[in-house]
Amino acid sequence: MTVYLVGAGPGDPGLLTVRAAEVLAGADVVVHDRLAGSAVLDLAPATAERISVGKTPRGPSTPQEEINALLVAKGRAGLEVVRLKGGDPFVFARGGEEAAALAAGGVPFEIVPGITSAIAVPAYAGVPVTHRGLSTSFTVVTGHEDPWAATDTDWEAVARVGGTIVVLMGVATRAAIAERLIGGGLDPSTPVAAVTWGTRPEQRAVRTTLDQLAVAPVDAPAVLVIGAVAALDLAWFERRPLFGRSIQVTGGRDVADRLRLLGAAVIDTPAIELVDVTFDVPDLSSYDWVLFTSANAVNRFLPRLRDARALTPQVAAIGNATASALAHWHVVADCVATTATAEGLLDALPSPPARALLPRAEVARDALPDGLRARGWTVDVLPVYRTTSRPVVDAGADAITFLSSSAVEAFTGATDAVVACIGPVTAATARERGLHVVVESPAGDVDALLERLVDALRHRPDGRGASADS
Repeated sequence: MTVYLVGAGPGDPGLLTVRAAEVLAGADVVVHDRLAGSAVLDLAPATAERISVGKTPRGPSTPQEEINALLVAKGRAGLEVVRLKGGDPFVFARGGEEAAALAAGGVPFEIVPGITSAIAVPAYAGVPVTHRGLSTSFTVVTGHEDPWAATDTDWEAVARVGGTIVVLMGVATRAAIAERLIGGGLDPSTPVAAVTWGTRPEQRAVRTTLDQLAVAPVDAPAVLVIGAVAALDLAWFERRPLFGRSIQVTGGRDVADRLRLLGAAVIDTPAIELVDVTFDVPDLSSYDWVLFTSANAVNRFLPRLRDARALTPQVAAIGNATASALAHWHVVADCVATTATAEGLLDALPSPPARALLPRAEVARDALPDGLRARGWTVDVLPVYRTTSRPVVDAGADAITFLSSSAVEAFTGATDAVVACIGPVTAATARERGLHVVVESPAGDVDALLERLVDALRHRPDGRGASADS
């Protein structure tokens, strides 16, 4: 049993450390703050207990003493416990108090440092905390009301230190902080950058000066950067092509991850749930081909091989996405369909009849096995997973993506979002159900889907509403 005090970073799940991801993957219990995003929490097993102990400014909060007692109790129960905290657990996060409580309770613990928002948030806003010729040092100070740092901190001394001043949790006390810093000698016109929800898709940076900070439109949670460097604007994050856009994703973790890299806020509403089924791997030496029609089949079949040398048949993939899944397992496809459909794979496979194994979903189109049998092939279908649908409704996003007809069929109601479909079959199903398809890419071509979606949203100021199909 171990309690891990884990820094989750400032919000972007990509800033989570490798060690943090490792301990999350093995957690029995996750005790998390209100700022912990769903993308980070999803790294924990589905079976892990998730307990929110967030503290809300001027709102409901879990007393620290209760959090300490909870961690001790869960740790003594012999569980692997992750205490997930925003930023770094030892930077204004009371991780030291929690560690002390665990030590006093005889519970083993480990500290997993995180990337502090004091550095990451300014970086995402294009503000370096040090810069040659402008600042050779930076000071990080809390502006929290309890204790009221605007009173308890010697702000006049902070002003005299020089360099960059980074204030965390100082939105509510920014007027008093500015007054004290000016009283300590800082020029009232000193540049200030206030960054709200830094590193997240909803990030917003406000540029002002120290004497105007009190009336600037700054919302919590925000990081305040005070000093000459705050006049620099090396923006990059907010210039990503989908920054400020929200995309509803009905399936496809890879698509969701890539949309986040493009700056989008992803609303994950999976229409399909994959359920493992029990199966035995047959003697592969009796087959000429193993045919894979999805990455899901690849990721369920290949781990069941006791020895990679058992994969003696040739391997075929329905498209580039499936071929990439094979490559992850160090398997190079001998045949890849240029069109990611059953018909495309039929055209790509050689003509001489052969014997093939087809690991796939329990219920799927029979176009491939029927087509091969019509050519004289022997095809054994091996169900390796089952799909179940979940109802999906419009989430109010700028766009919604569909990667399969089954995802479209799970969607109920109407939408005026930009509808993006991968493949003609999926697009046809969407049109049959009354959806106006704005973006359609070739089957299996995620790159084309994303490129066309970026272009479609670039030409729509509000992101919603449809024009002609493209």
